[in-house]
Amino acid sequence: MKIRSEPCLFSEREAVFLCHGGLARVATVSQDGQPHVVPVAFEFDGRYIYFSGRQLVRSLKFRHLLRNDKVAIVVDEVVSMDPWTARGIEVRGVAELLVANGHPYVKICPLSKASWGL
Repeated sequence: MKIRSEPCLFSEREAVFLCHGGLARVATVSQDGQPHVVPVAFEFDGRYIYFSGRQLVRSLKFRHLLRNDKVAIVVDEVVSMDPWTARGIEVRGVAELLVANGHPYVKICPLSKASWGL
C-alpha cells in the first residue's frame, strides 16, 4: 500500500457537505488493535477536520491517539426513509494533537476518502 504524506483533496460537493459541521463518528485504535468509535462534534476548514470536546485529554480516544495517530471519521445523514437515501463521507488519516488558548483539540490530516450520495 502506498503511504500518502499530502492531504487528499475534497470535491466541491464533499467540501460543502463537510462545511456544515455537526456530528460525526471518529474511530481510533488501542495499542492491542481494538477499535473504538465515538460521536464527536467537528469543524472543517476546507482541508482539515478538527474536533475537541469536554475532558478531551481524559478520553479514551485521546489516549489512543497518543500511541497511534491513525484515525477515521464518518460524517453521514439519512436524506429520506422512503425511498431509503443516505449520503456521507468516510475520511481516513492521521491525527495531530494540538493546543490553542489552553484548549486541546485534534486536527485530522485526511489521506484517503470515500463518499456516497453527494
